Amino acid sequence: MEFVYNHTGEFAALLTALFWTVTSLSFESASHRIGSLSVNILRLMIGIIFLSVFNFVKRGIAFPTDATMENWIWLTLSGLIGFVFGDLFLFKSYTIIGSRFSMLIMTLVPPITAFFSFIILGERLTFFNYVGMTLTFSGIAMAVFSRDGINEKFSLKLSPGGILYALGGALGQALGLVLSKFGLRDYDPFAATQIRIIAGIIGFAMLITFMRRWSNVGSALRNREGMIFTFLGSFFGPFLGVSFSLISVKYTEAGIASTIMALVPVFIILPAVVLYKQKVTWTEIAGTFVSVAGVALFFI
Repeated sequence: MEFVYNHTGEFAALLTALFWTVTSLSFESASHRIGSLSVNILRLMIGIIFLSVFNFVKRGIAFPTDATMENWIWLTLSGLIGFVFGDLFLFKSYTIIGSRFSMLIMTLVPPITAFFSFIILGERLTFFNYVGMTLTFSGIAMAVFSRDGINEKFSLKLSPGGILYALGGALGQALGLVLSKFGLRDYDPFAATQIRIIAGIIGFAMLITFMRRWSNVGSALRNREGMIFTFLGSFFGPFLGVSFSLISVKYTEAGIASTIMALVPVFIILPAVVLYKQKVTWTEIAGTFVSVAGVALFFI
C-alpha cells in the first residue's frame, strides 16, 4: 500500500490513459451518429452532473463555491482552451481519421506542453527533449505515411484535414494542461474539473447559438445509440478521465504524468482491432511505440 501511496500520481496517470481509451472509442462512435458538436456539449452536461453528485458526497458541496478568484480565472481559461478549442478539433478529427490515429497524433501533447512551459514559464529544453520530440514526430510519420509500391514515393494515407484537426486538438489540450497547473495549486482536483467543464459548457453554448445548431442538439437527444455512447464516454472522460489527470498532475511532475497518459494510442490498438475490426499494420504499431518512446525520452 505504501508503494501505491508513493506513486499516486503515476497510478492516476495510468488510469487516465485507460479511461481516455474508452472515452475516445465511445466518442468516435457517438460523433458518427449525432455529430461532434452535439457530442461535445452533451458530454460536458452529463459530466457536470456526475461531478456535482460526486463532490456533494465527497466534499459536502455540489458546486465549487469555495474556489478562489485565481482558481476560477486560470481554470476557466484552461476549460475554454482545452475543452472548447482543443476538443472541438479533436472530436472532428474522430469523424475523419478515427480515434486511433487521432490519439496517436495526440502524443504530441507532452512536447507541445513543454514548449508552452518554455514560452510561459521560461523552462529550458534539453538535448533529450529535442531527441524525444524527433522520435515522437518520426513515430507519427511512420503511422500516417505509406510508400507507393509502384514508384516508391511516400504519401499520406490519411485526410490532411483530419490530421490538422487532430493537431489543433493537441495544441488546445497542451495549453489547457499548462493553465490548469496554474489554477489547480492546492485546490480539489474534482472541483477544479467542474470549473473547467462549466467554462466549456458556456463556450460551446455560445458557439452553438452563433452557428444556430440547437436543433441538431435536440435531434441528438433522440438518437438512442448516439446518447448511449455519449453517456459512456462522458463517464470515463469529463468525469473520471479529466479528474484523474488533474490528480496525476497534482501528485507527480507534469512531464511524468503526460508521458504515462500518452499511452492511449498503445492501449487503443487492441479494441480497435477486436471491436471495430480495423486493419492495423506492423508499421503503424511500430510507429505508435516509437512515438510513445519519444514522449518518454522527452521527459528524462
